[in-house]
Amino acid sequence: FTLLYLLYLVLFKPNKIFHLIFSFQSGGTTVPLEHNTVRFVDNFSAGTRGSSSAEYFLDHNYAVIFMYRQKSLEPFTRHFTGQQFFDMLDITDDGQSTTITVKPDSVDVFAPILTKYKHARESQMILYMSFTSVVDYMWLLRATCECLAAFEERAVLYLAAAVSDFYIPQDKMLVIANILQTRKHRVVFVTPTTSYEVHLSREQSLQGLEIEEPIVADVVRKHSEFIDSGVNRQ
Repeated sequence: FTLLYLLYLVLFKPNKIFHLIFSFQSGGTTVPLEHNTVRFVDNFSAGTRGSSSAEYFLDHNYAVIFMYRQKSLEPFTRHFTGQQFFDMLDITDDGQSTTITVKPDSVDVFAPILTKYKHARESQMILYMSFTSVVDYMWLLRATCECLAAFEERAVLYLAAAVSDFYIPQDKMLVIANILQTRKHRVVFVTPTTSYEVHLSREQSLQGLEIEEPIVADVVRKHSEFIDSGVNRQ
């Protein structure tokens, strides 16, 4: 109930109107094998697709509810894994105070990401909620949907979490399909009427482009068309 109340406060805060909002589900889920859980089935996912997509939707001025598996990748911090973040810092101690600074050769990498993170947090454009089990996931998804219902066509669900035995009927929703071996450079968009491929060339991959960028651009375009079609029907 605390998370649901927090979600409600953020979404319906006075003088804060979100024109467009995305709810993300990212990372894997566990299914307990007993009541007092010692063993479980883990549908593993690092959370790459969801965490990177969230950043690109923020770039498109969407507010983001980021539901993620605990310890999976998160927007912004995903760029610095393991000891990489600490290697970017220097520490000095003059006996009276301790100062931590970013190394000069790391500023160009760290500063743009930190700037985007600070803007998203300070403008309340992103809300983080974590889950572990598939039960947690389904409860949070339901609670989120109940809150988002008030936003009607302005709200979108982006179900990128790895959920055991999960199925989305392609005649009801947009499906972005991929296979494990090629997921970072090739996906297939499946709609009720057609399917088509979105892919990165080798040159684009070498330049550091992420496939989530064109994925998000395509979804944003479809969402805009969906909103416009509703306006035209009225």
